[in-house]
Amino acid sequence: MSRLGNIGHALYAGEVSIDFVGRKWLWYAISGVIVLAAVTGLLVRGLNLGIEFQGGVEYQVSMPSGQADQAHVEKIRNAVAKEAGSAGIDAASAPIVNTSAGSIRVQTEPLGNDQSDEIRGVIQDAAGVPATSISVDAIGATWGSQVANRALLGLVVFLVLVVLFIWAYFREWKMSVGGIVALAHDLVITVGVYALSGFEVTPATVTGVLTILGFSLYDTVVVFDKVRENTKQLARTRQTYAEAANLAVNQTLVRSINTSIVALLPVGALLYVGVASLGSGALKDLALALFVGMAAGAYSSIFIATPLVVQLKELEPGVRAGDARAMRHRQRKEVDKYASVPAFAEDMPLHDEPGDGSGDGSGDGPAPVRSGSTSVTASGEPAARPWGLRPDQDGQGEPRRAPRSTAGERPASRAVSPSGSAKRAQPSRKPRSQRGKR
Repeated sequence: MSRLGNIGHALYAGEVSIDFVGRKWLWYAISGVIVLAAVTGLLVRGLNLGIEFQGGVEYQVSMPSGQADQAHVEKIRNAVAKEAGSAGIDAASAPIVNTSAGSIRVQTEPLGNDQSDEIRGVIQDAAGVPATSISVDAIGATWGSQVANRALLGLVVFLVLVVLFIWAYFREWKMSVGGIVALAHDLVITVGVYALSGFEVTPATVTGVLTILGFSLYDTVVVFDKVRENTKQLARTRQTYAEAANLAVNQTLVRSINTSIVALLPVGALLYVGVASLGSGALKDLALALFVGMAAGAYSSIFIATPLVVQLKELEPGVRAGDARAMRHRQRKEVDKYASVPAFAEDMPLHDEPGDGSGDGSGDGPAPVRSGSTSVTASGEPAARPWGLRPDQDGQGEPRRAPRSTAGERPASRAVSPSGSAKRAQPSRKPRSQRGKR
């Protein structure tokens, strides 16, 4: 755990960086392949719409404990199909029969009252249960279409509210575009998985889809908020917009992964229980939508939304000018390699000038010996000045000072010479303490 914590700290501090923004075309290609497969499954196989959307008749058969198994499912399916074929009931010729939470569920297309009673008797004989153990629900096609239209309307209203919220919060329509593209990416992948897997689409599926769109939006908004924070004072950091946005993704990467794993573990457990133990039902439909949508949402918030926003922002003249200014500053530092030399500090290690092996502690040359204010080697030659110090500094970085002396000890700058014009010797200068005394 400490190693993971160190990795997270290094990502947040920028010591370790994954280039999410720079490799945007790779992530776009991966998403394109997944979306293409989802659309292909949707067009070729289509969605297995539940009875709530298409209308029909549903028979719920309560079985004794342990008898709601695959053998009874096959027996009921064959009996209903045979009776529908002999009686000319085309709507029940291909019934959908599966287990559901300790019972068996039989679904057919819309039937008349007489046809419904006839199919009910066939199911009762095949299952060997009393008539009171079978419940019948008839759903008209008109009501099913109304449910589908309301679900679609709810999805459109949700997307409009998302656009308005992101635009109002970030004051940036480009982030709204990035958020909507990420949501559409998650929606298409989730619907495509339903088409490819053949799972039934029920109202629980619609609930799951709306839930995962909210989860994806939450993750995307967190990343966008960090992008806005890093790019607020972009001119002072000498970073390009893409670099600051990529740092934001790295800083939120550990949080996004941890949140997604914590959310996917219980949803995966629900999906396993719904498929393996309970069979078909609302729990399975809800769990599949949540599992696929949360995984797609975590991917899109990191690999799709932020790179797309950066790509749109780089079209702005102001962002392009700031990036060019940052690159010019960086090139200037590369030309002058001493431009980034750090200022001297007391705890900074001292090094000799390049190419001089003396005084480096390796034993290649005599160590310098300090004599007064000047460092000399053992042979008496001046030692090399420590690297990074000015000529007017000593080995400790302090300014060189002349040795202090009293007035009587101070030597004269030069001897007084006789003046040629006066033809006599000039008086010598006396110390101040002896002036006026005879």
